[in-house]
Amino acid sequence: MSERESFARHLAAAARSMQGETGTQETLDKAVAIAVELIEGCDLAGISIVHRDDIDTSAGSDESLRRIDELQFAMGEGPCLDALKEHETVHSPDLAHDDRWPKWGPKIAKEIGVRSNVSYRLFTTADTLGAMNLYSRQVEAFDADDIYSGLALAAHIAVALAGAQNAEHLERAISNRTVIGQAEGILMERFNLTAEQAFGVLRRMSSQRNVKLSMIAEELVRTRQIPGASGK
Repeated sequence: MSERESFARHLAAAARSMQGETGTQETLDKAVAIAVELIEGCDLAGISIVHRDDIDTSAGSDESLRRIDELQFAMGEGPCLDALKEHETVHSPDLAHDDRWPKWGPKIAKEIGVRSNVSYRLFTTADTLGAMNLYSRQVEAFDADDIYSGLALAAHIAVALAGAQNAEHLERAISNRTVIGQAEGILMERFNLTAEQAFGVLRRMSSQRNVKLSMIAEELVRTRQIPGASGK
């Protein structure tokens, strides 16, 4: 079996393994472990996730990944940011002497001891989800085959991540709808309201308190008290 065939088999097994995880965090943790195992020369792997207002390091094979990204985000320069904003794949054979990141590169090379990097945007046809960042303690650790292999892995991770996030969003939506229905039932029984009127009460309280409707409903179900009422 050739090296490329062996990698393809391992990648297929890794893809099935990630699809078998039950949640987003489990999928991310599995993904960084697979990256270190499969990509030649990779010493550290991390995944940064894009949220509505920020980016965070949601998974890393080593605690130093959080420091690497923390400096990157604070300085506003680095391969993860470039992968997210400008290029699908960003490669640096020597971080200590890369003109693209004159402050961040030398600092993390000295402080963390990483010398080369490849970053990949994680995306689907609909969304940019985040970035996978691979680091090595060696200069020029990633050759063309490694970069291509990482690109294939990143595509599988993006699909698995999107699936896990969608499943969690659906589960959360069902849970929210359930608790809202329970809160409506409490209001209907206590104040002799219709379902439409009870929902209107919840919506007004949500607007007045600037709190999500599902959180208002959860508080009502948990305490059996109208949120914001004095209890007298």
